[in-house]
Amino acid sequence: MGEVFKLYLHEIQPSQLYISKTKLDSVINRRNLGDLSMYDPIPIKEIDGELVSTDGHTRGVAWLLEGYEEVEVEWETVEMDWEEYGVYVQWCKDEGIYSIEDLKERIISHEEYKVRWYDRCKAFQKEWAKRKQ
Repeated sequence: MGEVFKLYLHEIQPSQLYISKTKLDSVINRRNLGDLSMYDPIPIKEIDGELVSTDGHTRGVAWLLEGYEEVEVEWETVEMDWEEYGVYVQWCKDEGIYSIEDLKERIISHEEYKVRWYDRCKAFQKEWAKRKQ
């Protein structure tokens, strides 16, 4: 990845609509057991002038719930379809999600997460691939 620096959680635009309670509990439990992998920086990418998290949404919410306002981030170096990512960001904005802080109200069961997030993404990615052909 790239250079590590700090950002306030409210400055990070999510690209994910929901947080799995199971995944969140796992991150928090690892931290409580002394596993500091929770502290890996959140990868971000500048998209349309905004700093967007490309991963690490669950870690971000865990930090928030533990009282952190600022977290380490690093520039995303993996090349992805950023136009596609822009769609995920727009989904978030359409549902009033403008920062990691907004995700704390979107913690759902893992089963519901799979249906509401994974399945939606899979269906969209299938359609996106057709459009790209």
